[in-house]
Amino acid sequence: MDFHVKDLSLADEGKSRIEWAEIDMPVLRKEIRERFIEEKPLKGVRIAACLHVTTETANLVRTLKEGGAEVFLCASNPLSTQDDVAAALVKHYDIPVFAIKGEDEDTYYSHIREVLKRKPHITMDDGADLISTLHKEYPELILNVVGGTEETTTGVIRLKAMAKDGALRYPVIAVNEALTKHLFDNRYGTGQSTIDGILRATNRLISGSVFVVAGYGWCGKGVAMRARGMGAEVIVTEVDPIKALEARMDGFRVMPMVEAAKVGDIFCTVTGNINVIREEHFKVMKDGAIVSNSGHFNVEIDIPALERMAVKKRKVREFVEEYTLQDGRRIYLLAEGRLVNLSAAEGHPASVMDMSFANQALSAEYIVKEGKSLKPNVYVVPGHIDRKVAELKLKAMGIAIDELTPEQVEYLNSWEMGT
Repeated sequence: MDFHVKDLSLADEGKSRIEWAEIDMPVLRKEIRERFIEEKPLKGVRIAACLHVTTETANLVRTLKEGGAEVFLCASNPLSTQDDVAAALVKHYDIPVFAIKGEDEDTYYSHIREVLKRKPHITMDDGADLISTLHKEYPELILNVVGGTEETTTGVIRLKAMAKDGALRYPVIAVNEALTKHLFDNRYGTGQSTIDGILRATNRLISGSVFVVAGYGWCGKGVAMRARGMGAEVIVTEVDPIKALEARMDGFRVMPMVEAAKVGDIFCTVTGNINVIREEHFKVMKDGAIVSNSGHFNVEIDIPALERMAVKKRKVREFVEEYTLQDGRRIYLLAEGRLVNLSAAEGHPASVMDMSFANQALSAEYIVKEGKSLKPNVYVVPGHIDRKVAELKLKAMGIAIDELTPEQVEYLNSWEMGT
Protein backbone atom coordinates (compact mmCIF):
# COMPACT_ATOMS: atom_id res chain seq x y z
CA MET A 1 0.00 0.00 0.00
CA ASP A 2 1.37 3.41 -0.98
CA PHE A 3 1.21 6.13 1.67
CA HIS A 4 3.14 9.13 2.94
CA VAL A 5 2.81 9.98 6.62
CA LYS A 6 5.25 11.36 9.17
CA ASP A 7 5.84 8.37 11.45
CA LEU A 8 4.03 5.03 11.70
CA SER A 9 5.19 4.66 15.31
CA LEU A 10 2.54 7.25 16.21
CA ALA A 11 -0.23 4.90 15.06
CA ASP A 12 -1.25 3.44 18.43
CA GLU A 13 -1.72 6.89 19.95
CA GLY A 14 -3.74 7.92 16.91
CA LYS A 15 -5.96 4.84 17.17
CA SER A 16 -6.82 5.68 20.78
CA ARG A 17 -7.75 9.24 19.81
CA ILE A 18 -9.87 8.01 16.87
CA GLU A 19 -11.74 5.70 19.23
CA TRP A 20 -12.23 8.56 21.71
CA ALA A 21 -13.78 10.76 19.01
CA GLU A 22 -15.95 7.87 17.84
CA ILE A 23 -17.73 7.77 21.19
CA ASP A 24 -19.20 11.20 20.47
CA MET A 25 -20.18 10.39 16.87
CA PRO A 26 -23.17 8.05 17.32
CA VAL A 27 -24.91 8.89 14.04
CA LEU A 28 -21.88 7.96 11.96
CA ARG A 29 -20.72 5.13 14.23
CA LYS A 30 -23.99 3.34 14.78
CA GLU A 31 -26.84 4.52 12.60
CA ILE A 32 -24.88 4.78 9.34
CA ARG A 33 -21.84 2.51 9.70
CA GLU A 34 -23.84 -0.49 10.88
CA ARG A 35 -26.15 -0.20 7.86
CA PHE A 36 -23.19 0.33 5.53
CA ILE A 37 -21.52 -2.83 6.85
CA GLU A 38 -24.64 -4.82 6.05
CA GLU A 39 -25.67 -3.24 2.75
CA LYS A 40 -22.28 -2.22 1.21
CA PRO A 41 -23.81 0.67 -0.80
CA LEU A 42 -20.34 1.89 -1.89
CA LYS A 43 -19.01 -1.47 -3.05
CA GLY A 44 -16.47 -1.07 -5.86
CA VAL A 45 -16.38 2.73 -5.57
CA ARG A 46 -13.04 4.56 -5.36
CA ILE A 47 -13.17 7.77 -3.32
CA ALA A 48 -10.48 10.46 -3.36
CA ALA A 49 -10.86 12.57 -0.22
CA CYS A 50 -9.08 15.87 0.41
CA LEU A 51 -10.10 16.66 4.00
CA HIS A 52 -8.57 17.76 7.28
CA VAL A 53 -6.86 14.62 8.58
CA THR A 54 -8.32 14.58 12.08
CA THR A 55 -9.86 12.00 14.40
CA GLU A 56 -13.33 12.91 13.14
CA THR A 57 -12.32 12.53 9.49
CA ALA A 58 -10.80 9.17 10.38
CA ASN A 59 -14.20 7.96 11.49
CA LEU A 60 -15.77 9.18 8.24
CA VAL A 61 -13.27 7.34 6.02
CA ARG A 62 -13.63 4.22 8.17
CA THR A 63 -17.38 4.36 7.57
CA LEU A 64 -16.90 4.80 3.83
CA LYS A 65 -14.57 1.82 3.76
CA GLU A 66 -17.05 -0.29 5.75
CA GLY A 67 -19.60 0.65 3.08
CA GLY A 68 -17.43 -1.06 0.48
CA ALA A 69 -15.47 1.92 -0.84
CA GLU A 70 -11.76 2.08 -1.55
CA VAL A 71 -10.71 5.38 0.07
CA PHE A 72 -7.58 7.47 -0.54
CA LEU A 73 -7.05 10.43 1.78
CA CYS A 74 -4.91 13.57 1.58
CA ALA A 75 -4.92 16.80 3.60
CA SER A 76 -6.96 19.87 2.67
CA ASN A 77 -4.65 22.15 4.66
CA PRO A 78 -0.88 21.89 5.23
CA LEU A 79 -1.17 22.58 8.96
CA SER A 80 -4.32 20.67 9.90
CA THR A 81 -3.05 17.09 9.74
CA GLN A 82 -2.84 15.14 12.98
CA ASP A 83 0.18 12.94 12.29
CA ASP A 84 -0.81 10.23 14.76
CA VAL A 85 -4.22 9.91 13.10
CA ALA A 86 -2.65 9.66 9.64
CA ALA A 87 -0.38 6.90 10.91
CA ALA A 88 -3.25 5.02 12.55
CA LEU A 89 -5.35 5.06 9.38
CA VAL A 90 -2.48 3.47 7.48
CA LYS A 91 -1.36 0.93 10.09
CA HIS A 92 -4.60 -0.08 11.80
CA TYR A 93 -7.27 0.54 9.15
CA ASP A 94 -5.38 -0.06 5.87
CA ILE A 95 -6.41 3.28 4.39
CA PRO A 96 -3.80 5.00 2.18
CA VAL A 97 -3.06 8.47 3.56
CA PHE A 98 -0.86 11.17 2.06
CA ALA A 99 -0.57 13.93 4.66
CA ILE A 100 2.07 15.38 6.97
CA LYS A 101 1.52 18.31 9.33
CA GLY A 102 3.54 21.30 8.17
CA GLU A 103 4.12 20.02 4.64
CA ASP A 104 5.21 22.64 2.13
CA GLU A 105 3.08 23.66 -0.84
CA ASP A 106 4.84 21.33 -3.29
CA THR A 107 4.31 18.35 -1.00
CA TYR A 108 0.70 19.39 -0.39
CA TYR A 109 -0.11 19.31 -4.09
CA SER A 110 1.94 16.15 -4.67
CA HIS A 111 -0.32 14.45 -2.12
CA ILE A 112 -3.43 15.68 -3.92
CA ARG A 113 -2.01 14.25 -7.15
CA GLU A 114 -1.37 10.91 -5.43
CA VAL A 115 -5.03 10.40 -4.56
CA LEU A 116 -6.20 11.62 -7.98
CA LYS A 117 -3.96 9.09 -9.71
CA ARG A 118 -6.16 6.36 -8.18
CA LYS A 119 -8.85 7.29 -10.74
CA PRO A 120 -11.65 8.09 -8.28
CA HIS A 121 -15.35 7.70 -8.96
CA ILE A 122 -16.22 10.19 -6.20
CA THR A 123 -14.28 13.20 -4.90
CA MET A 124 -14.67 14.59 -1.38
CA ASP A 125 -13.27 18.07 -0.99
CA ASP A 126 -12.75 20.69 1.69
CA GLY A 127 -11.90 23.91 -0.12
CA ALA A 128 -12.06 22.64 -3.74
CA ASP A 129 -8.29 22.17 -4.22
CA LEU A 130 -8.83 18.53 -5.19
CA ILE A 131 -11.49 19.34 -7.78
CA SER A 132 -9.61 22.29 -9.25
CA THR A 133 -6.40 20.22 -9.55
CA LEU A 134 -8.34 17.40 -11.19
CA HIS A 135 -9.86 19.78 -13.74
CA LYS A 136 -6.57 21.57 -14.48
CA GLU A 137 -4.11 18.69 -14.51
CA TYR A 138 -6.03 15.44 -15.05
CA PRO A 139 -9.01 16.22 -17.30
CA GLU A 140 -8.81 12.73 -18.80
CA LEU A 141 -9.66 11.22 -15.39
CA ILE A 142 -12.91 13.16 -15.10
CA LEU A 143 -14.62 10.54 -17.28
CA ASN A 144 -14.34 8.14 -14.30
CA VAL A 145 -16.01 10.56 -11.87
CA VAL A 146 -19.70 10.17 -11.09
CA GLY A 147 -19.86 13.12 -8.67
CA GLY A 148 -18.33 14.82 -5.67
CA THR A 149 -19.01 16.54 -2.37
CA GLU A 150 -17.72 19.82 -0.94
CA GLU A 151 -17.51 20.52 2.78
CA THR A 152 -16.84 24.26 3.11
CA THR A 153 -18.26 27.68 2.30
CA THR A 154 -15.04 28.65 0.51
CA GLY A 155 -15.12 25.52 -1.63
CA VAL A 156 -18.77 26.00 -2.55
CA ILE A 157 -18.01 29.57 -3.66
CA ARG A 158 -15.19 28.31 -5.90
CA LEU A 159 -17.32 25.52 -7.36
CA LYS A 160 -20.24 27.82 -8.11
CA ALA A 161 -17.80 30.07 -9.97
CA MET A 162 -16.62 27.03 -11.96
CA ALA A 163 -20.22 26.05 -12.73
CA LYS A 164 -21.07 29.61 -13.80
CA ASP A 165 -18.11 29.61 -16.20
CA GLY A 166 -19.07 26.20 -17.57
CA ALA A 167 -15.82 24.73 -16.27
CA LEU A 168 -17.31 22.22 -13.79
CA ARG A 169 -17.58 18.86 -15.50
CA TYR A 170 -19.45 16.73 -12.98
CA PRO A 171 -22.11 17.22 -10.28
CA VAL A 172 -21.05 18.20 -6.76
CA ILE A 173 -23.16 18.05 -3.61
CA ALA A 174 -22.57 21.14 -1.46
CA VAL A 175 -22.54 19.45 1.95
CA ASN A 176 -21.83 22.85 3.49
CA GLU A 177 -25.32 24.00 2.44
CA ALA A 178 -27.07 21.31 4.49
CA LEU A 179 -28.87 22.83 7.47
CA THR A 180 -27.48 20.09 9.71
CA LYS A 181 -24.01 21.17 8.58
CA HIS A 182 -23.74 24.95 8.55
CA LEU A 183 -26.23 25.71 11.32
CA PHE A 184 -24.25 23.53 13.71
CA ASP A 185 -20.74 22.81 12.38
CA ASN A 186 -20.07 26.37 11.16
CA ARG A 187 -21.67 28.11 14.12
CA TYR A 188 -20.98 25.94 17.17
CA GLY A 189 -17.99 24.00 15.83
CA THR A 190 -16.10 26.96 14.38
CA GLY A 191 -17.07 29.16 17.31
CA GLN A 192 -15.68 26.85 19.98
CA SER A 193 -12.67 25.51 18.07
CA THR A 194 -11.50 28.97 16.95
CA ILE A 195 -11.44 30.29 20.50
CA ASP A 196 -9.72 27.05 21.51
CA GLY A 197 -7.01 27.58 18.89
CA ILE A 198 -6.40 31.20 19.87
CA LEU A 199 -6.16 30.26 23.54
CA ARG A 200 -3.77 27.35 22.92
CA ALA A 201 -1.56 29.52 20.71
CA THR A 202 -1.46 32.58 22.99
CA ASN A 203 -2.70 31.72 26.50
CA ARG A 204 -4.15 35.25 26.53
CA LEU A 205 -7.20 36.27 28.56
CA ILE A 206 -10.21 36.83 26.27
CA SER A 207 -12.25 38.56 28.97
CA GLY A 208 -11.89 42.32 28.81
CA SER A 209 -10.30 42.32 25.35
CA VAL A 210 -11.65 43.94 22.19
CA PHE A 211 -12.23 41.04 19.82
CA VAL A 212 -12.76 41.85 16.11
CA VAL A 213 -14.59 39.31 13.94
CA ALA A 214 -14.37 39.90 10.18
CA GLY A 215 -17.45 38.39 8.56
CA TYR A 216 -20.85 37.55 10.05
CA GLY A 217 -21.79 34.39 8.22
CA TRP A 218 -22.49 31.28 10.26
CA CYS A 219 -18.82 30.90 11.20
CA GLY A 220 -18.56 34.57 12.19
CA LYS A 221 -21.70 34.27 14.27
CA GLY A 222 -20.21 31.35 16.13
CA VAL A 223 -16.90 33.09 16.82
CA ALA A 224 -18.61 36.32 17.91
CA MET A 225 -20.98 34.39 20.20
CA ARG A 226 -18.18 32.49 21.91
CA ALA A 227 -15.88 35.53 22.25
CA ARG A 228 -18.69 37.47 23.92
CA GLY A 229 -19.42 34.49 26.14
CA MET A 230 -15.83 34.67 27.41
CA GLY A 231 -16.18 38.34 28.31
CA ALA A 232 -14.79 40.12 25.25
CA GLU A 233 -16.17 43.30 23.74
CA VAL A 234 -16.92 42.10 20.20
CA ILE A 235 -16.76 44.20 17.05
CA VAL A 236 -18.01 42.82 13.72
CA THR A 237 -16.87 44.04 10.31
CA GLU A 238 -18.94 43.24 7.23
CA VAL A 239 -19.51 44.15 3.56
CA ASP A 240 -23.07 42.81 3.43
CA PRO A 241 -25.59 45.36 4.80
CA ILE A 242 -28.06 42.66 5.86
CA LYS A 243 -25.45 40.71 7.81
CA ALA A 244 -24.10 43.93 9.30
CA LEU A 245 -27.59 44.86 10.46
CA GLU A 246 -28.09 41.39 11.90
CA ALA A 247 -24.83 41.67 13.84
CA ARG A 248 -25.94 45.01 15.28
CA MET A 249 -29.34 43.61 16.22
CA ASP A 250 -27.53 40.72 17.92
CA GLY A 251 -25.85 43.30 20.15
CA PHE A 252 -22.42 43.66 18.55
CA ARG A 253 -20.66 46.86 17.53
CA VAL A 254 -20.33 47.14 13.73
CA MET A 255 -17.80 49.30 11.90
CA PRO A 256 -15.35 49.25 8.96
CA MET A 257 -12.13 47.30 9.48
CA VAL A 258 -10.01 50.45 9.28
CA GLU A 259 -11.81 51.74 12.40
CA ALA A 260 -11.85 48.38 14.18
CA ALA A 261 -8.12 48.01 13.51
CA LYS A 262 -7.40 50.99 15.75
CA VAL A 263 -9.04 49.49 18.83
CA GLY A 264 -8.88 45.70 18.43
CA ASP A 265 -6.75 43.45 20.63
CA ILE A 266 -7.54 40.18 18.86
CA PHE A 267 -8.64 39.81 15.23
CA CYS A 268 -10.12 36.79 13.49
CA THR A 269 -11.15 36.61 9.82
CA VAL A 270 -13.94 34.24 8.74
CA THR A 271 -15.03 35.57 5.34
CA GLY A 272 -13.74 33.24 2.62
CA ASN A 273 -12.35 36.28 0.79
CA ILE A 274 -8.90 37.69 0.08
CA ASN A 275 -6.98 40.46 1.92
CA VAL A 276 -9.60 41.22 4.53
CA ILE A 277 -6.86 42.52 6.84
CA ARG A 278 -4.25 44.40 4.81
CA GLU A 279 -1.60 47.13 4.92
CA GLU A 280 -3.83 50.08 5.83
CA HIS A 281 -5.13 48.07 8.77
CA PHE A 282 -1.70 46.98 10.00
CA LYS A 283 -0.62 50.63 9.93
CA VAL A 284 -3.13 51.61 12.63
CA MET A 285 -3.15 48.53 14.85
CA LYS A 286 -2.13 48.68 18.50
CA ASP A 287 1.22 47.41 19.67
CA GLY A 288 0.62 43.75 20.54
CA ALA A 289 -2.39 43.14 18.29
CA ILE A 290 -3.07 39.45 17.62
CA VAL A 291 -4.19 38.50 14.11
CA SER A 292 -5.70 35.13 13.20
CA ASN A 293 -7.81 33.44 10.54
CA SER A 294 -10.50 30.79 10.73
CA GLY A 295 -11.61 31.03 7.11
CA HIS A 296 -10.39 28.26 4.85
CA PHE A 297 -7.27 29.77 3.25
CA ASN A 298 -4.53 32.04 4.63
CA VAL A 299 -5.24 34.64 1.93
CA GLU A 300 -7.72 36.42 4.21
CA ILE A 301 -4.75 38.13 5.87
CA ASP A 302 -2.38 40.01 3.55
CA ILE A 303 0.74 38.33 4.92
CA PRO A 304 3.04 39.57 2.11
CA ALA A 305 2.16 43.16 3.13
CA LEU A 306 2.98 42.39 6.76
CA GLU A 307 6.28 40.85 5.66
CA ARG A 308 7.14 44.00 3.68
CA MET A 309 6.25 46.29 6.57
CA ALA A 310 8.22 44.38 9.20
CA VAL A 311 11.81 45.23 10.08
CA LYS A 312 12.13 42.13 12.24
CA LYS A 313 10.33 38.80 12.51
CA ARG A 314 10.70 36.04 15.08
CA LYS A 315 8.84 33.04 16.44
CA VAL A 316 7.87 33.68 20.05
CA ARG A 317 5.69 30.65 20.72
CA GLU A 318 4.50 27.62 18.80
CA PHE A 319 2.07 29.05 16.21
CA VAL A 320 2.90 32.69 17.11
CA GLU A 321 5.11 34.89 14.92
CA GLU A 322 6.03 38.41 16.01
CA TYR A 323 6.36 41.09 13.33
CA THR A 324 8.07 44.27 14.51
CA LEU A 325 7.23 47.33 12.39
CA GLN A 326 9.39 50.39 11.68
CA ASP A 327 7.89 52.37 14.59
CA GLY A 328 8.43 49.55 17.07
CA ARG A 329 4.86 48.24 17.16
CA ARG A 330 4.54 44.48 17.27
CA ILE A 331 1.85 42.47 15.49
CA TYR A 332 1.42 38.78 16.27
CA LEU A 333 0.27 36.39 13.51
CA LEU A 334 -1.14 33.04 14.57
CA ALA A 335 -0.57 29.77 12.69
CA GLU A 336 0.93 31.44 9.61
CA GLY A 337 -2.52 32.87 8.90
CA ARG A 338 -3.94 29.39 8.29
CA LEU A 339 -6.95 27.89 10.05
CA VAL A 340 -6.16 28.64 13.68
CA ASN A 341 -8.74 26.15 14.96
CA LEU A 342 -7.08 23.24 13.17
CA SER A 343 -3.47 24.42 13.15
CA ALA A 344 -3.16 25.41 16.80
CA ALA A 345 -5.96 23.19 18.17
CA GLU A 346 -7.84 20.05 17.09
CA GLY A 347 -10.68 21.46 15.01
CA HIS A 348 -14.36 20.97 15.66
CA PRO A 349 -15.60 18.73 18.47
CA ALA A 350 -16.60 15.25 17.36
CA SER A 351 -20.28 15.65 18.24
CA VAL A 352 -20.82 18.42 15.69
CA MET A 353 -18.70 16.72 13.00
CA ASP A 354 -20.94 13.70 13.50
CA MET A 355 -23.66 15.55 11.61
CA SER A 356 -21.37 17.03 8.95
CA PHE A 357 -19.79 13.70 8.15
CA ALA A 358 -23.13 11.90 8.28
CA ASN A 359 -24.10 14.24 5.44
CA GLN A 360 -20.88 13.34 3.63
CA ALA A 361 -21.46 9.60 3.93
CA LEU A 362 -25.13 9.76 2.90
CA SER A 363 -24.33 12.16 0.04
CA ALA A 364 -21.73 9.69 -1.27
CA GLU A 365 -24.39 6.99 -1.20
CA TYR A 366 -26.79 9.35 -3.03
CA ILE A 367 -24.17 10.08 -5.72
CA VAL A 368 -23.69 6.36 -6.36
CA LYS A 369 -27.44 5.98 -6.86
CA GLU A 370 -28.30 9.24 -8.65
CA GLY A 371 -25.04 10.78 -9.88
CA LYS A 372 -25.36 9.69 -13.49
CA SER A 373 -28.72 11.45 -13.77
CA LEU A 374 -27.34 14.79 -12.52
CA LYS A 375 -25.86 17.46 -14.78
CA PRO A 376 -22.53 19.16 -13.97
CA ASN A 377 -23.56 21.71 -11.34
CA VAL A 378 -23.50 22.42 -7.61
CA TYR A 379 -26.44 20.86 -5.74
CA VAL A 380 -27.72 21.23 -2.20
CA VAL A 381 -27.94 18.14 -0.05
CA PRO A 382 -31.33 16.54 -0.75
CA GLY A 383 -33.83 17.55 1.91
CA HIS A 384 -34.61 13.98 2.93
CA ILE A 385 -30.93 13.41 3.78
CA ASP A 386 -30.75 16.62 5.82
CA ARG A 387 -33.87 15.68 7.80
CA LYS A 388 -32.65 12.11 8.26
CA VAL A 389 -29.39 13.34 9.80
CA ALA A 390 -31.35 15.54 12.22
CA GLU A 391 -33.65 12.65 13.13
CA LEU A 392 -30.71 10.31 13.73
CA LYS A 393 -28.91 12.91 15.85
CA LEU A 394 -31.98 13.48 18.02
CA LYS A 395 -32.42 9.72 18.39
CA ALA A 396 -28.79 9.34 19.45
CA MET A 397 -29.27 12.12 22.02
CA GLY A 398 -32.35 10.43 23.43
CA ILE A 399 -34.63 13.30 22.40
CA ALA A 400 -38.16 12.73 21.14
CA ILE A 401 -40.27 15.35 19.35
CA ASP A 402 -43.93 15.70 18.43
CA GLU A 403 -45.50 14.56 15.16
CA LEU A 404 -48.26 16.30 13.27
CA THR A 405 -51.69 14.81 13.81
CA PRO A 406 -53.73 13.88 10.72
CA GLU A 407 -55.93 16.90 11.46
CA GLN A 408 -52.90 19.19 11.52
CA VAL A 409 -51.58 17.76 8.25
CA GLU A 410 -54.95 18.36 6.63
CA TYR A 411 -55.06 21.93 7.95
CA LEU A 412 -51.61 22.77 6.62
CA ASN A 413 -52.46 21.34 3.21
CA SER A 414 -55.83 23.07 2.92
CA TRP A 415 -56.69 26.61 1.82
CA GLU A 416 -60.38 26.28 2.60
CA MET A 417 -60.38 26.02 6.40
CA GLY A 418 -58.95 29.50 7.02
CA THR A 419 -59.43 30.93 10.49
